[in-house]
Amino acid sequence: MRIAIIGGGLGGLAAAAFLLRAGFEDVQVYEQAPRLGEIGAGIQVPPNAVRQLRRLGIGEALDHAGVRLEVGWDLRRWEDGRQLYSQRLGDACEERFGAPYYVAYRPGLLDALYSVLPAGIVQLGRRCVGLEQDGGEMRVAFAGGGRIVADVVVGADGIHSVVRDAVTTPSPPTFSGNAAYRCMIPGDAVDPSMLEPRFKVWFGPGRHLVHYPMSGGRQVNVVAVVPAGEWRTESWVSEGTVEGLVAEFAAWSPEIVDLLRRTSKAFLYALYDREPLRSIVRGRVALLGDAAHPMLPFLAQGAAQAFEDCAALALCLRDASDPEAALGRYEGVRLNRVSEIQQRSRSRAVDIYHLPDGPEQVARDAALADQDRLEHQAWLYEYDVETALRSPERSAVPR
Repeated sequence: MRIAIIGGGLGGLAAAAFLLRAGFEDVQVYEQAPRLGEIGAGIQVPPNAVRQLRRLGIGEALDHAGVRLEVGWDLRRWEDGRQLYSQRLGDACEERFGAPYYVAYRPGLLDALYSVLPAGIVQLGRRCVGLEQDGGEMRVAFAGGGRIVADVVVGADGIHSVVRDAVTTPSPPTFSGNAAYRCMIPGDAVDPSMLEPRFKVWFGPGRHLVHYPMSGGRQVNVVAVVPAGEWRTESWVSEGTVEGLVAEFAAWSPEIVDLLRRTSKAFLYALYDREPLRSIVRGRVALLGDAAHPMLPFLAQGAAQAFEDCAALALCLRDASDPEAALGRYEGVRLNRVSEIQQRSRSRAVDIYHLPDGPEQVARDAALADQDRLEHQAWLYEYDVETALRSPERSAVPR
């Protein structure tokens, strides 16, 4: 079976690795950029993702690219840093879910995925401009006139996917009203407490901020979500200003103000998502990751769901001789879960993160304090693709 993967980011390389692991030999990745690379930023790698990455043999690489968390979802009040909730991770997480929780540097994770692929599998400078199905074959056209023929095409080409147009009529982007500042700070420039193996989320009226160490503690990643104002640019490489970032949090805890003043550059991108698709498969074309289910970052599941997609896709294709039937099974096991996570991610900022001080905020804080320290995220972390494929009724998430 000839399998063409469009897109050489985390999802595209993971898809290739899982397909090779499943026994496929004719797998090619087509990436439009002239060289492989990821945005220099942090990424959360929760247990449901770590289990999949370990199956590819890159579990140890996470220790270099990331930090194994001892505490996660350490929720803090904006003005004084009072702890509202924390989730014990470390050994307890591994015992409960079969894998730990990491935070990592995106380029380091991409390098780890690339390291398990054979030479020549990734073709660079190949921008897909269209595809069509001709009987039992897919024909893919690239900028400059190049064409290839494949039995299956996988769209891993991100939120602005070209492949998606061959599967469905995409919904227009939905603007969240928020924008996110992103910055990285050298580990030796911050207070040692910022390098503890935990990720903190600070809640405040209309905005929140997340920070955690990565790259073995050599850097601290910061993401700060604020009202967007007039900003509408949906790009991870658009620069904001450090002064603007600091001003957004000037009234917050001195701990946060001091942290933000230590950055030298800040990027700013408007936060959009899309309505869940009714289908992520058409004929011999399948979507995965952001091409299939772009979501707001408030559950930290974007990359994790892409890795689950990759594992499911490879197993479905392995277990069926008919590619279209295999892709139909893939859609059946993935669509409910990713759509629910999209929707929950969208509602989280309004319902939890950005409440103004007042009765609703007091009730939220009390509810957070009563949550089980590990079990309330079990619906996300205990899910396993192989189990879901054996028991399709478990492929959805509880409401």
